[in-house]
Amino acid sequence: MADPIVQAPLMRGRLRVHRAWVVLAVTFLVMLVTAGTRAAPSVMLVPLQRAFGWDLAAISGALSLNLALFGLMGPFAAAAMQHFGLRRTVLCALMVLAGAVLWSSLMRHSWQMWLIWGLVVGSTTGVTAMTLGAVVVNRWFVARRGLAMGLLTASSATGQLVFLPLLAYVVEHLGWRPVIWTVAGGAALVIPLVYWLLPEQPSSLGLRRFGEADDAPQQGATLRTNPVSMAFGALASAVKVGDFWLLFFSFFICGATTNGFIGTFFIAMCGDHGLSPVQGAGILASMGALDLVGTTMSGWLSDRFNSRVLLFFYYALRGLALIYLPYSFGLGQLGLSVFALFYGLDWVATVPPTVRLTHDAFGSRDAPIVFGWIVAGHQIGAAFAALTGGILRSSYGSYTLSTVAFGVLGLVAAVLVLRVRASAAQAPVAVA
Repeated sequence: MADPIVQAPLMRGRLRVHRAWVVLAVTFLVMLVTAGTRAAPSVMLVPLQRAFGWDLAAISGALSLNLALFGLMGPFAAAAMQHFGLRRTVLCALMVLAGAVLWSSLMRHSWQMWLIWGLVVGSTTGVTAMTLGAVVVNRWFVARRGLAMGLLTASSATGQLVFLPLLAYVVEHLGWRPVIWTVAGGAALVIPLVYWLLPEQPSSLGLRRFGEADDAPQQGATLRTNPVSMAFGALASAVKVGDFWLLFFSFFICGATTNGFIGTFFIAMCGDHGLSPVQGAGILASMGALDLVGTTMSGWLSDRFNSRVLLFFYYALRGLALIYLPYSFGLGQLGLSVFALFYGLDWVATVPPTVRLTHDAFGSRDAPIVFGWIVAGHQIGAAFAALTGGILRSSYGSYTLSTVAFGVLGLVAAVLVLRVRASAAQAPVAVA
């Protein structure tokens, strides 16, 4: 594939803003659309039950598969970006994603939900989410890595803020199929931006990474090792390191307590307490706005302070917020506002310090792929929570038991991250 960016070379001396920030902005938009796509099932949950008579366990099972594949694709996506190229891999994923989502407007049977939203959407969004952010930050930044990863991670919050109220309004007034068309259109719109504005790496434009010294060695060319072998090779090395398992299982709990449980069931949980889908989506959107602030600040903090300590406080706060949630509905708007404030600031604040710890433990070459495996743990946790939450709701008629249980898991994660070895968790030198 010819590189349209190289055909219009940029003079480094004339750049007022380093090209890394343009690449970051494009990646942010890709991850934002991915977040919006992944938010869509939460507003379609009840309409699909009503339209086709599917039970909650069947739908949550498809979403569980989606969440698992979303994570499991991470290491293979990172390896594919090294083998086939970053831009080519992202373009292919976006085209398949847009087509699959559009195709789902024709579904009539639950197996089609499993095939499209479970298998295809789960796999393609796994290419354009957190692992993509880690690869871009690794390729384009030496300084401000924490801030850059914080901004990219905040795209999931912005996706909620932009898409959830819109999609909830559309589903309430127009039905679930227009939601599908809206999401597919969003995925299609970012394809030309990726084609024109996402180069492979700084050396493609004759640039250095942001903050890199002029005499530093240039990044290597794209590797031609088989991406599957590359992904499993990185895993084989990582499993021998204790920090990998601590980060993997803490991120498992992270996924269970965010995407898997709250991301899937919060709107339905609000419905159990008399709130409409638009009201529930509005609360989620407010948490997204708070998370935009919290995650960006987390990235800034992870450039300056010990990442283990940051993670301890993030997981402990999240666990306490979830234990409090079932009781917040009885306190009215004030009770829910308190939950939204503390949980929202903490939603995905765990990502920047986890990325930093992974980089410190495994080095710049292997860290993106190893982080992909850690993201797999995140999404296996999310899948576990999506399936368990649906089963417990069907069995007990309430989300209270599962909410408190996942809150306790958050406290367990807070203890786990403190055991990451000190050498990998040293506070970085403060960046002016």
